[in-house]
Amino acid sequence: MAKKDTFTIRKSTLRTVSVVLFTLIIGIYLGSQFFVPKSSGVTTTTTTAVQQRASISVDDDPSLGDANAPITVVEFSDFQCPFCRASYRDVLPELKTNYVSTGKVKFVYRDFPLVQIHPAALPAAEAGECADEQKKFWEMHDKIFDEQNKQGQGTITFTKDNLKSWAAEIGLDAPKFNGCLDSEKYKSEVQKDLSDGQAAGVQGTPTFFVGNEKDGYIVIPGAVPYNAFKKVIDQELARLGKAQ
Repeated sequence: MAKKDTFTIRKSTLRTVSVVLFTLIIGIYLGSQFFVPKSSGVTTTTTTAVQQRASISVDDDPSLGDANAPITVVEFSDFQCPFCRASYRDVLPELKTNYVSTGKVKFVYRDFPLVQIHPAALPAAEAGECADEQKKFWEMHDKIFDEQNKQGQGTITFTKDNLKSWAAEIGLDAPKFNGCLDSEKYKSEVQKDLSDGQAAGVQGTPTFFVGNEKDGYIVIPGAVPYNAFKKVIDQELARLGKAQ
């Protein structure tokens, strides 16, 4: 009887192959979770600053820092966007500490609700405007993101009733805020931000503009790390002779 061909695999070799295959499967899975098609309007975390200068208005939107700061950072953001929330959590605190509080940067928030994929983004943007009416925009801004952070990663679902509860928790006049939100009083203001962003080439959130009105702005699309902001801001400060 003919002898069949056989082969053996060492346990160590099999273990190595299994680890490699497992790592590859996990990598593909995670990539599918965090890659977002460009057509969706959401920007991923892998983009870098675009050095071509753009023009953008700061309008009369909420800001932090010295009004006469040499550098302005304008953010176009969506309150239901997980990448915007990541930027709020991981980047904004350092920007505030190192640049805003030192008088070097004015930080401006403008709305860019991606309503096709984030249905709560528009009422949240209007809620921010209603809070600003009571001089508490930044408290509401932080509350909206913080409450979503408590619920984990990814896109978090919330409602107008949630927004009203959060507004009350930060001490807003509830009847006044609720009436403002229900009336959609600031819907046109939010739409103006959206239109301005689209005119400036914003395609996803968050998108940042770093510079000033006179010289134009460098575009930073996506939830990039703090060091990416630091590099561009320091570059701009040095160009203006404002570096330490």
